[in-house]
Amino acid sequence: MSGIRVALVDDQALFRSGVRMLVESQPDLEVVGEAGDGPSGVALAATTRPDVMLMDVRMPVLDGIQATERILAEAERDGRAAPRILVLTTFDLDENAARAIRAGASGFVLKDADPEFLLAAIRTVHQGNQVIAASATRELFAHLARGSGRRPAPATWSELTPREREIFGFAARGLSNSEIAASEFLSEATVKTHVSRILAKLGLRDRVQLVVFAYEHDLGMPDHPAG
Repeated sequence: MSGIRVALVDDQALFRSGVRMLVESQPDLEVVGEAGDGPSGVALAATTRPDVMLMDVRMPVLDGIQATERILAEAERDGRAAPRILVLTTFDLDENAARAIRAGASGFVLKDADPEFLLAAIRTVHQGNQVIAASATRELFAHLARGSGRRPAPATWSELTPREREIFGFAARGLSNSEIAASEFLSEATVKTHVSRILAKLGLRDRVQLVVFAYEHDLGMPDHPAG
């Protein structure tokens, strides 16, 4: 079985070298390429088609936010699977990281994170899950939203059933499928089905974008969603 294909985009060659050695030490991961700036990262995504990209948020020429947008837009245009993008940042509450996630990245990892956490994050986003702790997710987007008005919910919101809105509320708080299942006395498979339908109806890629959607439209974010 082939491993998870990983690409690195960072303007610091020494950092890339260290990450490459770490990733390639794992039997289920392989580095398929690396780039030192945004435009090269966009080209790398198209030519190597990685499963996961590690993207530095601050780079010259084209930053990680713009590169993320272009990579996902080109994948959609060409009808190919888009990579999961993990943003690499130096600061925990980094507005640039938040904007990259809003642009379609699947989470963020601090550059000084433990090696095991980075490896786990790569595997986690490859499975379609987010890698931001629930509390950090709420804090990050609340930080980003301060001082900006919330937009009204789009028409697609009305397509969700009452049950789907309830599940949406739990997912928006960062709860996992297993946590939602335990709370609502449902099977994990049922919760997964609900979440998949919610994402499809709202036109969202993953649970991270669901959290963004909730903050942008002030939906489903109370501490205890109504049951």
